[in-house]
Amino acid sequence: MAVMVASSLQAGPTLAMILVRLAMCYHGTALVKAASHGFRHLGSPAVELVFVRHGQPERVVRHDGQPADPPLSEIGRQQAAAVAGWLAEMGIDALYGSPMRRALQTAQAISDATGLQPTVRDGLSEFDRDSPAYVPMEVLKETDRERWDELATGSFSDAERSAQFIATVNEAVDRIVADHRSQRVALACHGGVVNAYLARCLGFEADTFLKFDVDYTSVTRVFASSHGHRSVLSVNERTHLRGRPDLAIGL
Repeated sequence: MAVMVASSLQAGPTLAMILVRLAMCYHGTALVKAASHGFRHLGSPAVELVFVRHGQPERVVRHDGQPADPPLSEIGRQQAAAVAGWLAEMGIDALYGSPMRRALQTAQAISDATGLQPTVRDGLSEFDRDSPAYVPMEVLKETDRERWDELATGSFSDAERSAQFIATVNEAVDRIVADHRSQRVALACHGGVVNAYLARCLGFEADTFLKFDVDYTSVTRVFASSHGHRSVLSVNERTHLRGRPDLAIGL
């Protein structure tokens, strides 16, 4: 299966989920580039959103009640450099980032490679932004299986908080879409942010919105029109990490 577009207007949540799961099997670039090029030059006011999850962060636990907000690890910096080079080759028109350190450092790597200065948007922050502890998912899987299972299955008891997070993310992304018609825009952000936007595109409930594995510096693409149409082109692309098993760290 190559690249498949799942649309919020053309497929229900279950079918859309299947289509995007199939699309996740594809890690090439040629068809993605061709689809993107064609969509951008058909007179459509759509924006190609290129969501980039941050690189691997350090594990941080604070005891003063302040947010952990970890920086990238050495592996994370190498991952960020890899995706930055790939995006520079592909070409992007604008760059946005979450204010959290791991995302900002990823955005800075992209900035260094492309010459674009990142615009920081608070609405692209992760749902755990105020947590005093950050444990990378691959570590959490080994140390707190119950919490990892909750995150991995996307099941949350606090649906109201999840709904608010999804609304905040989508408000921030909608502003970006409005400002960048017919452009390709990279957003250095977080796994929760990517899933929150996909939840809107594919119609998932707020208490089960973390449906997709989004690996470090993976790329997820969505076409978004000013008329509200959303089409998911790909999820969890990792072409830039091909041949680098030391950097291709997943959940």
